Amino acid sequence: MEHKKTRLEGDLLGDLEIPCDRLYGVQTQRALINFQFSPFHLNHYPYFVEAMALTKQAAAIANHQIGLLPDAIFNAINQACEEIRKGQHHEHFVVDMIQGGAGTSTNMNANEVITNRALQIMGKEPGDYKAISPNDHTNLSQSTNDAYPTFIHLGLYRTYIELIPHLQKLIDSFLVKGEEFKDLIKMGRTQLQDAVPMTLGQTFNGFASILKEEIPNLKQAADQLLSVNMGATAIGTGICSEPEYRHAVTEALRQLTGWSITSAEDLVGATSDTSHLIGFSQALKRLAVKLSKISNDLRLLSSGPRAGLGEINLPPRQPGSSIMPGKVNPVIPEVITQVAMKVIGNDVCVTMAGEASQLELNAMEPIMAQCCFESAGYLITAMDTLREFCVVGITANPQVGEDEVHKSLSIVTALNPYIGYKNSTKIAKEAVATGKSIVEVVLEKGVLSREQLELILKPENLIRPVNLDVKPLKDLD
Repeated sequence: MEHKKTRLEGDLLGDLEIPCDRLYGVQTQRALINFQFSPFHLNHYPYFVEAMALTKQAAAIANHQIGLLPDAIFNAINQACEEIRKGQHHEHFVVDMIQGGAGTSTNMNANEVITNRALQIMGKEPGDYKAISPNDHTNLSQSTNDAYPTFIHLGLYRTYIELIPHLQKLIDSFLVKGEEFKDLIKMGRTQLQDAVPMTLGQTFNGFASILKEEIPNLKQAADQLLSVNMGATAIGTGICSEPEYRHAVTEALRQLTGWSITSAEDLVGATSDTSHLIGFSQALKRLAVKLSKISNDLRLLSSGPRAGLGEINLPPRQPGSSIMPGKVNPVIPEVITQVAMKVIGNDVCVTMAGEASQLELNAMEPIMAQCCFESAGYLITAMDTLREFCVVGITANPQVGEDEVHKSLSIVTALNPYIGYKNSTKIAKEAVATGKSIVEVVLEKGVLSREQLELILKPENLIRPVNLDVKPLKDLD
């Protein structure tokens, strides 16, 4: 006897054949037909799938506590959710992340997989929905409109937890370089023009400090994701749920995760409002902008290496040209900037989708979810790549930086507190006209002695606030 390859499942639109080895059902099958837009299916983002199982498990716990789910059905659903949270059965979460229906296909994919796995646990065949129903049992007391946003919020919060250590490691790698380069003098620049001296270590510590600021900013944005609208059901009124369900499901989520999950103050408002996703996307964008700024600085500082700034050397990663022998390009900073551009673009999409909310629901949540998960994933990889393949291997060219300081006209700024802005301007102007150094002009004019100049221009006195007892020998007026 030949083993059946498909089973027949039906919904309000009719029947469809479902492969027997698949745990999803008819509504997932329809979504597979309708939505074929991207390579990003639900299982592309494991934390998203785990959040689906987490949400369904909490709902089952709440429904069981208030007497709506019999023991046998609850136990089977609970075990199925546990398995999915541990990474099993993810291959059955197949719907495209980009979909119509405000996430209904995602919610039903979760309902069907959990139900059919629960049926197997009970010794029954997938599709035997008289024993356990995707809608009446796994989706009990829920709507897509409260379950799906909760999937997104909790999946992104888990993603945030993963992202932070990668950011911290990158920060630490810049701090290591800051310590390594702390005594190497160089010119600082504003508007790509010479400014005042600093150390290369200060540059790298600066990179670390601006990234460190993003840790509390990301936390603030992520903490808002812990506000969920479970119990809202269709539009926030809680129809089709018991009065005690809202509290019970929120408490179950807290117990399952250990996170400070709260129920939104107003479920009607929360069901149509996606500002928490917008805020999280914007926090990711802020991080992306800073990663791009740092990457562009690394490209500039390593430019040349002989006809550019050439203050640092980036580790060579690949030959840089198919025609120019010996050329090596800064490919890692380049790709980080491209990733940042993608994240910024995703944030624009999230913002537009958030603005598209209408009346009691935002139907554009699927693209918001895809963009946020994609951006976070890109940033995690980008930070690791920048650290491992670039930052840890950076070396300095100390003589280049020192020579720049000695020949720069901008060190005249260091003389301002002692000889005044007007005198400093005259000295700078003559140095430009004659091609002489600032030191040569100052000594020729007799404004300061050599000993006074050497004291003022000591590297340690150029890179931080100082109070030196230096009086000019004469005024140029």
